[in-house]
Amino acid sequence: MACEEPAALSGTFSRQNSSSTGSLDFEPDAHYKFVERLEERYKCAHCHLVLHNPHQTGCGHRFCQHCILALRELNAVPTCPVDKETIKMHEVFKDNCCKREVLNLHVFCKNFPDCNSKVILGRYQEHLQQCLFESMQCTNDGCRDQVLRKDLKEHLSHHCKFREERCQYCNTYVVLINIKNHEKNDCPDFPVPCLQNCSQIILKKEIEKHHAVCPEAEVDCPYKQYGCHVKVKRGKLAEHENSALREHMLQILDKNSRLEEQISDLYKSLECKEIKIQQLADAIKKCEKEFRQYTQLFGNNSSLMVSTQALASHLDKSARLESQVKQLIQMANQQQSKLDLRPLFDTIENVKQKIALMETYDQRLVVLEDQSSKHDLQINIHKAQLNKNEERFKLLEGTCYNGKLIWKITDYKLKKKEAVEGRVLSIASQPFYTSRCGYRLCARAYLNGDGSGKGTHISLYFVVMRGEFDSLLLWPFKQKVTLMLLDQSGKKNHIVEVFRADPNSSSFKRPDGEMNIASGCPRFVPHAVLENTKNTYIRDDTLFLKVVVDLTDLEEL
Repeated sequence: MACEEPAALSGTFSRQNSSSTGSLDFEPDAHYKFVERLEERYKCAHCHLVLHNPHQTGCGHRFCQHCILALRELNAVPTCPVDKETIKMHEVFKDNCCKREVLNLHVFCKNFPDCNSKVILGRYQEHLQQCLFESMQCTNDGCRDQVLRKDLKEHLSHHCKFREERCQYCNTYVVLINIKNHEKNDCPDFPVPCLQNCSQIILKKEIEKHHAVCPEAEVDCPYKQYGCHVKVKRGKLAEHENSALREHMLQILDKNSRLEEQISDLYKSLECKEIKIQQLADAIKKCEKEFRQYTQLFGNNSSLMVSTQALASHLDKSARLESQVKQLIQMANQQQSKLDLRPLFDTIENVKQKIALMETYDQRLVVLEDQSSKHDLQINIHKAQLNKNEERFKLLEGTCYNGKLIWKITDYKLKKKEAVEGRVLSIASQPFYTSRCGYRLCARAYLNGDGSGKGTHISLYFVVMRGEFDSLLLWPFKQKVTLMLLDQSGKKNHIVEVFRADPNSSSFKRPDGEMNIASGCPRFVPHAVLENTKNTYIRDDTLFLKVVVDLTDLEEL
């Protein structure tokens, strides 16, 4: 689709009335093979190629728009290369009549003879976007293969090494060339053999849990603390306990005997310490008695000094004896607490009871786990159905049946960035209908442009989709379609493009697949116009597109 006239020309050349060629255009400086020999009047007097946006000078010669600008930039006083006349810029005008004739010249597809289509020059780029023999790069990230459009679907489905395939174990989509590495390193549901050689295949995420119950894993005998240092496989542990029951009982009895001997030795040691404590107590009483005698014998000062020294000596001795008595009492209490085995026996009995109770719980847990698994399966089925119904209800609530679509595109900057980076090249609107039982349609937008508008414009296309009532409708689709970018200022300065469906185009036949090839305007609106802060086509990072289908003469079912 043609873009707006550059500002450099709009203020210099006088303009003729525009025509319906606004939606037609072609790429300049390209080689075109015309069905009929190109007449000289359709060639630029400067570059001698087919005229692109022709402008006519006062001397009657025609130039491409960019050629006339080049002449003006090269020379302060530009001259016509044909008759050497001075070109007066105020006499130069846009030749729309010639432009219409040029745009309607018939050319062969560049993929001739594989493609034998003959199209008008103005529709040439649109044809290339649909030509089955046009070479195009694979759309998968990382793939640099060039394939014909007709082979692209087959390439994407079966041959591309960068296509995404579902992992057979975890159902995650992975790029094909990485799928082996994913299964080996990242897939949690990849089956691996047990490291204990138990011949079982376990999911990678369950391997540690399995090792805790693996019958081939070697474990210590439960009677290790009593002297049995045998290591046996978990699956044969019960067999070992039964076969070595006598040895285990003897080991327990032997350890109990050693404990009893230790207890007896401790009692004897305690008795000795009690005797020593009694001796120390008697010594303290004797010291106190001597002290009283000293105080009675020595009454004067000299005798008091001597008695004081003797008293200090006895007090020191008494303090040392008292400290030793306290230490002995503390040691005796500690030994006695060690000899008290009743809490140990009570603990052992409680553990036995808990083990018996847990064995009954294990059986109940197996039943409960089985029931829980069945319930989880049913819940997942119901959740999937609810999600499916919710998506369908949302789609039905937002669907229009009057041939009109108002499409709200939010997060414009983010979505355009994704398009520029090649991650999400295009976005599609929700479907809409011409009536309850009418044509099923939608819109598709390339925020970074497509074809001749790539990188400079937003491309907007109209798409005919497969519907439930297609067998009852008239084909091909022939209605007039209006594409609009809505002005959000309330001044209704909308950008509008109108076209009528071409009945000979494959875009408007009855769809064989989910949808037909899109048709519309690759240069719908320039980024410079859309994103200009003086305009109000974008507010709060949101823009609105509108598609209107003319329902005139359209029969309702």
